[in-house]
Amino acid sequence: MTIQPLTTTVLLALLVSSHAIAGKPLKYSDPKPQRYTLSARASVIDPRTSEHPKIDFVFTSGGKVQDLQQAIVDTRVAPRGKLVIWLMRHNRPLFERLSKYGLHAIQVHYANRWFSKICREQPVGDMCRGNARLEAATGEDHSKQMSIPGPDGMKERARQFVKWLARKNPGSRWDHFLTADGRRLRWDDVIVAGISHGSTTAARFAVHQKVSRVVMFSGPRDQLQNWQKLPSATPTNRFFGFTHVLDGGWTADHYCRSWELLGLHRHGRIVDVEKTDAPFENSRRLISTFDVNGNSRRAHTAVVPGGSACRDSAGRHVHESVWRYLFTHPIKQVGKAVAQDSNCKKDQRRR
Repeated sequence: MTIQPLTTTVLLALLVSSHAIAGKPLKYSDPKPQRYTLSARASVIDPRTSEHPKIDFVFTSGGKVQDLQQAIVDTRVAPRGKLVIWLMRHNRPLFERLSKYGLHAIQVHYANRWFSKICREQPVGDMCRGNARLEAATGEDHSKQMSIPGPDGMKERARQFVKWLARKNPGSRWDHFLTADGRRLRWDDVIVAGISHGSTTAARFAVHQKVSRVVMFSGPRDQLQNWQKLPSATPTNRFFGFTHVLDGGWTADHYCRSWELLGLHRHGRIVDVEKTDAPFENSRRLISTFDVNGNSRRAHTAVVPGGSACRDSAGRHVHESVWRYLFTHPIKQVGKAVAQDSNCKKDQRRR
């Protein structure tokens, strides 16, 4: 007779707790504020993890550790209460900036090397790569061409890493991003981001799972896929893209196609950041035209901090305001809607 009232009470308590966390400003409890950089292997954190060598998803390769995961937070900076999950190779200069913005950030090991191994049939199915991305991200059964169980998907590996960080670095309040029962991440406070292959998976995941924001460098691509036009769990004003115009994905209409199928034209025109200052007309579609000497490979990586990025005569990165905008611009501030570009080829199966 008391089971139902008790269950209801517990559920209400969990909901109240969750809302209290979501509505309460995050405060650190660190006696010695500093920037923390932490790392741990996914296979050590969670013994349930396993390798999948057929898609090159392994813990070591050539004697080098492959499943090392990275995290950063700076408790000297007022926290924004947002967690960035980076879905590509660790980028230290970017992570340092994220910590300066008051963000927590992690990079997780997940099945991101399947691309050249499956969905190779001609013609490829219009959801094949999208389904593979979703399975790699969620650890749920979405793809017929690979099998990634829950402990090996990005979603669970990120949760396990955050739980580990909450134990190892409690003063930085990583626990803020876990639900009260610790069984899930609080996705409303998660930013998924990546470059190239990683940005495409970030976008695919965000179409499936509502998140706080999506940051897409040099992406998304998947030019022969149609998942980009599925109803999105994440509102379209939360997607932010930045590419260089000489990147092959741009010149072949891959990026403009994905941006429009995702609906980003509803929030502003394409803005050249070399000609328009922040906040870039509140657009979600940013491009760069700086001189890369015609090098499309450099163009592909030039939009993130690092050796390919644009610098001024003093050696300073030119796109500092762009990077801050992408990760921190208020999502409710949007640009004026524009029509789709008739010159951007949407159906790339037709020659």
